[in-house]
Amino acid sequence: MTTTFITGANKSLGYETARRLIEAGHTVLVGARDPERGQAAADALGARFVQIDVTDDASVAAAVADVGAHEGGIDVLINNAGVNQPHVSAYQITAAHASAVYDVNVIGLVRVTQAFLPLLRKAASPVIVNVSSGMGSFAATHDAERVESKPVAPLYTSSKAAVTMLTTQYAKAWPDVKVNAVDPGYTATDFNGRSGPQTVTEGTDAIVELATIGPDGPTGAFRDRHGTVAW
Repeated sequence: MTTTFITGANKSLGYETARRLIEAGHTVLVGARDPERGQAAADALGARFVQIDVTDDASVAAAVADVGAHEGGIDVLINNAGVNQPHVSAYQITAAHASAVYDVNVIGLVRVTQAFLPLLRKAASPVIVNVSSGMGSFAATHDAERVESKPVAPLYTSSKAAVTMLTTQYAKAWPDVKVNAVDPGYTATDFNGRSGPQTVTEGTDAIVELATIGPDGPTGAFRDRHGTVAW
């Protein structure tokens, strides 16, 4: 049975991904920072909760130890935890704002990925899925006909561009691990006040697809529910 660990899995895309993978037969570990919300989500899903704060070395190490003691290893890691940037103008952005966004979206992803790598390498065909965004695509944000070209969000967009590049670099560095990135698309979530036209199920299509690939699946790819994303 495939064991999958998902960060930020207590709501929105993470929760729906967990639900769909459980339905597909995965053993899902619900990773979340808040113990109360994380446990409630895990109970509703029929999954196991593992507390994890992706910005904290000790918390991530404790999560790895927890999973190592209970499951022994994992087959799939989904780096879903992320934050939006503060709603301030580009003139008002501070280094503290940047640090807060990057600590979750970029450094947190590196922290979790590196920490869980030994558990992943116990799998016959280990898989990592990084939840990026079309907002981090140069192609999409420069196409006037696409919704991604409208917002001005320097910290969020640049952090997601970093996620996609990290994905391609990890894929090159680790030929024994399938590492791919996903653009969920403009989905109705807490991030956008539920204004997106896609449902959370549609927003998780590519995540689920790349979380269920076999040993002959892609690596270093950036996909949405329609296929390859230009970036």
